[in-house]
Parts: sequence; structure tokens; C-alpha cells
Amino acid sequence: MTNASTSTAAPDAANAYPDVTLDAPFDPARQSRIGLTLAVAIVLAWIGLHIYTVFFFPLTWATAPLAVVLVVVQTWLYVGMFIIAHDCMHGSLVPFRPWANRLAGRICLFLYAGFFFDELNRAHHRHHRHSGTAGDPDFDDHPPYGFWRWFGKFFLEYFSLKQVAILVAVFLVYRFALGAEQLNALVFWGVPGVLSALQLFTFGTYLPHKPEASPFPDRHNARTNDLPAWLSLLTCFHFGYHHEHHLYPTVPWWRLPAVRGRNAAVDGRNRP
Repeated sequence: MTNASTSTAAPDAANAYPDVTLDAPFDPARQSRIGLTLAVAIVLAWIGLHIYTVFFFPLTWATAPLAVVLVVVQTWLYVGMFIIAHDCMHGSLVPFRPWANRLAGRICLFLYAGFFFDELNRAHHRHHRHSGTAGDPDFDDHPPYGFWRWFGKFFLEYFSLKQVAILVAVFLVYRFALGAEQLNALVFWGVPGVLSALQLFTFGTYLPHKPEASPFPDRHNARTNDLPAWLSLLTCFHFGYHHEHHLYPTVPWWRLPAVRGRNAAVDGRNRP
């Protein structure tokens, strides 16, 4: 059994993609360049928008329509930061560089909500080992698998008093040391964080792992959301292509559409 705390290095390329043909051969240097470029762009965009909206955006009734747009964009960037950290858990951001994956994952998760990478890494690998069973920390094994009950279990599994204390401390610094408006912090920091958790849960956990929707194809107890690539990107950075992720966990988020497309083509050729 793989030790989750040390599983941030990608496996040998010959074993990484045993049953799938991707858009290009596995090239660790290319994967690192693309992955790091996308990660830096997402994180810098989140930081820039966070600083602007929390500290400088004039939040009034007149600017409310723009504020809604900014909240939606920041929510999406929150999701992106979590997906970057998720790739780090599988060693796919920078293949064969465990320290780089740990560093990037720690930065993204702490910015996201004061989370600690090593703790979530261990929990996520339990999810892969016991997907869709009582041993899965992301799964609610109590029928009828209601959305809000499951989300509550999911939220409390990862959001502890430690995260509350960290976020309260940051809020106090923002409000009293840096002069942020309380409403700005709530609207542009708190609301996108909660909405991103709902978005990740809906498209990355509930829909792919809900037992009642349709039969699962295999032991991974996961299915893929039937969305075009552009909508998959907007909903959850392709995390909704979840069966492919469970089959090939070392494939980074930006290559999952290629995996899905090639697997679908193979399935079509194999049908009578």
C-alpha cells in the first residue's frame, strides 16, 4: 500500500499511463512547464483579485452587478487553486519532484482556507484506496445520499476549529491592521470560499460518486460528468472527468479532456 504522505512523486512513465494514448508522449519537463505556468497564472490571478476586491473595490449598490461578476470569477479561481493542490497530491504538477509538489500544494491550500497539505494529502489517498465505501472520507454511506447531508459531512471532514482559528486571525489582521472593510472581506473572501467548496463538492464528489444515479463502471465507484471540455473547465477544472482521474491519477487536470476523448474513441471502436 502506498504511503500517502510520500506519494507526491509520479510513477515511472512506462507505468503511469498503461491503457491510454494521450495527445503527446509523457514528457516530465513539458508537463512541468505547462503545469507550473498554469498554476502560477491561477495563483497570481487569485492573489491580485483578492487584494483588489478586499482592500480597494468600492462596494456600493451601484457597483453590485460588477461585484457579482468578481465573486463568480474569484470562486472559479478558488476552485483552480484547490485543483492545483490536488495535482500536487498525485505528484503531477512537477513529476519526480516531491519537494516541489509539496511546496506548491502547501501554498495553494493555505491560501485557499488555511488548510494543511499533508493532512489533506493523507485523506485524499484514503479516498482513492476506499472510493465509495465506508472507509472513504469523502463519501457519505448513508442512503438516500442527500446532497446537503453529504456536503455537511464533507465540509466538517476537512474544516476544523484549526481552520476557523486561522481564518479569524487573518480576518482580524485584514480588518484592524490593514484596514479592510468588513463587508468587502465577507463578500469577496468569505463568499467565494464557501461557493468554491460547494462547486468542488458538486462536480468533483457528489455527481461522480453518488451511488443512485447510474451503475458504476468498475471498482473505482466513480463516473464522469458528461460535459463538453469548455463547460468542464468552468465547472471544476475538469475534475468532473472523475472516472478518468481515478483510472489515471497521475494525469494533471489540463490533460484529462485528452484522456476522456481517447477513451471514448476506444470505447466506440470496441462496441459491436
